[in-house]
Amino acid sequence: MNHCTVIGIDTAKHSFALHGADINGGTIFRKTLKRAKVLPFLSAQAPCTVALECSGGSHYWGRAIRALGHEVKLIPANYVKPYVKRQKNDANDAAAIVEAASRASMRFVAVKTRETQARAALYRSRALFVQQRTQTANAIRGHLQEFGIVCARGFAALGKVRTGLADGTLETPEPLPTSVPALLEVLFEQLDRLTDLVAACEAKMRAITATDPDALRYQTVPGVGPITAFALLAFVGDLSQFKNGREFAAWVGLTPKEHSTGGRQRLGGITRMGQRDLRYLLVQGGMALVRHRRRRFNEQSPAVQEALATKPTKVLGVAWANKNARVLWALTHHQETYDPSHGVVRHANAHA
Repeated sequence: MNHCTVIGIDTAKHSFALHGADINGGTIFRKTLKRAKVLPFLSAQAPCTVALECSGGSHYWGRAIRALGHEVKLIPANYVKPYVKRQKNDANDAAAIVEAASRASMRFVAVKTRETQARAALYRSRALFVQQRTQTANAIRGHLQEFGIVCARGFAALGKVRTGLADGTLETPEPLPTSVPALLEVLFEQLDRLTDLVAACEAKMRAITATDPDALRYQTVPGVGPITAFALLAFVGDLSQFKNGREFAAWVGLTPKEHSTGGRQRLGGITRMGQRDLRYLLVQGGMALVRHRRRRFNEQSPAVQEALATKPTKVLGVAWANKNARVLWALTHHQETYDPSHGVVRHANAHA
């Protein structure tokens, strides 16, 4: 009987499709198991490679299956799709996962630890509260505008409106119905709750980045603050899993989109195919650097002055984000700290 070398699993909430193949790609078994029976079945199998699509819960399954002695490979879903034959169903998806995992050129996703996923949940929660806070503020402005009251942008302007509604000093084109101030106060209280939740999440994030060695190293790079450092811990974990800084920048989505043919190279804007939260933070940090350098234009080198004078702000911000991504990888790979005068300098004990 041929030995099963690769098992592909198409995960779901309750029903899992499994496809086992030998070293030559021949099918050993095809079956469907309920969720509770997957791990017992895999524990009875000889150690082999188990491949899954990278989706919801895949990192949990990766840790659980790895604990059974198997090698786990997580594959991005868009890399599996080209190998699906004809009709799409769970069995064909599992077979496609096996086919994709067998390719030497396939790229895999590292299985995240529980701590890394917990940090990602904290970051996502903060992002959700920030989004809901913005929605609530916009709702307040929208309700006010219906009665001819235009509120300026910013939470400070909303605070003045709230005070004016409370003490009756707010100037309005027409008298407000009695129910409107009470309704707006409910929204203002919701705004306060969301602000407190955002602050609580940020306090936890800053506490982690203040003690984690990697986060402290990241924050020495200009344009990288506590939130960006925390995002690196939450969504990447170990930057050394990438071969070089260019690969990490490409994973984030900061490299140019290429459409070349016939020996003629054509480069466009950035691909935006990577981790969008981290890309957003790096670009915002790059934009802040551009604004800071322009305020101190005379202190910059001739090359930087020329770039600041001729290039658009967003182009420079993305370019700086790409550079920072490569610097962050280099700092992690060499366990070094950033020095603004020399770029990267080794720790003193590294020279001992």
